[in-house]
Amino acid sequence: MKKISVLIFLVGLTFGAFAQQKGDLRMRLRATAVIPQESADISVIKGSVDISHTIIPELDFTYFLVKNFSANLILGTTRHEVSAINTALGNVDLGKVWLLPPTLTFAYHMPVSAQVQPYVGAGVNYTIFYGVKNGPAIAKTSYKNAFAPAAQLGVDFDISKKLFLNFDVKKLWLSTDATVTTIPSVAGGATVVADTKIDPWLCSFGIGIKL
Repeated sequence: MKKISVLIFLVGLTFGAFAQQKGDLRMRLRATAVIPQESADISVIKGSVDISHTIIPELDFTYFLVKNFSANLILGTTRHEVSAINTALGNVDLGKVWLLPPTLTFAYHMPVSAQVQPYVGAGVNYTIFYGVKNGPAIAKTSYKNAFAPAAQLGVDFDISKKLFLNFDVKKLWLSTDATVTTIPSVAGGATVVADTKIDPWLCSFGIGIKL
């Protein structure tokens, strides 16, 4: 019985040492694959949308509010090519657009050893669309900025006292209203509104530092 009590005490001390403490600050720099799961409900004409995949740098700041529980601010920007597909006009190049999607999540960290610390979180994203470049048949394109819920799952692997590797996967349930006006020589300069679901996966790998 005494041996069991000693073992429980030592395990408690060990996991207490692994736990991230209030006030701890971490920074991560990751390469992130942005993989939209796109679909669209396009007015007037039948069709859907195609949004390109990209790889971008992503910066993450993590601050521990209490033991093992953190707030995470995730920053990055991404540029995508957008096309309307299988429409009455055929496939139409809508052009390119930049997305600025700052995301705030709250995560619970579950250290399982001195080197391995998985976490799970959820939060909110706000995406700003900017830098629109129209396709050759398009006179004007606009996208509505939007909030979206976010979920997050990841793990940190310590490689030294200060440095660690990070794997991270996020899912955003992001939708926007896209308004597209063609040039007058295409369908008489028609304006089309598309309720567009982007719903991207963000799959990341990078390195972090404990500040």
